[in-house]
Amino acid sequence: MAIPQDQFDRIVRDMPGFGRDPASIRRRVEAMEQVLEGLFVIPGINRRVGLDSIVGLIPVVGDIATAAMGAWIVWEARNLGMSKWQLTRMSANVGVDMVVGAIPFAGDLFDFLYKSNTKNLRIIRKHLDRHHPSTVTIDG
Repeated sequence: MAIPQDQFDRIVRDMPGFGRDPASIRRRVEAMEQVLEGLFVIPGINRRVGLDSIVGLIPVVGDIATAAMGAWIVWEARNLGMSKWQLTRMSANVGVDMVVGAIPFAGDLFDFLYKSNTKNLRIIRKHLDRHHPSTVTIDG
């Protein structure tokens, strides 16, 4: 049985985290950044790693896959109405991560050290804190 489009839209709108409001977008972007950059902590050196570093070990395909996930973060930033300059910086972060990350061995080390999605999250948070202060969360 098919659900009418307007009813589906209402269900999605009312689900927490699936809205188009800035707070929902912030939660989604923070969750994606956590998956890409901080899924695990390497014992001994206390360094966060995520799918970006792990999947990036697969030549070419891994870098393309993680770049697509990073591009999704940029797309969400576009939905927030961020400036073209901010979107360009964020796209450059993802692009540099993908291009340099595709280099065997050196690129894997680069992925481990260069956290493009964390940089992009920082840009988004700065925008949200300035333009949508009600979305600010306190990490405790």
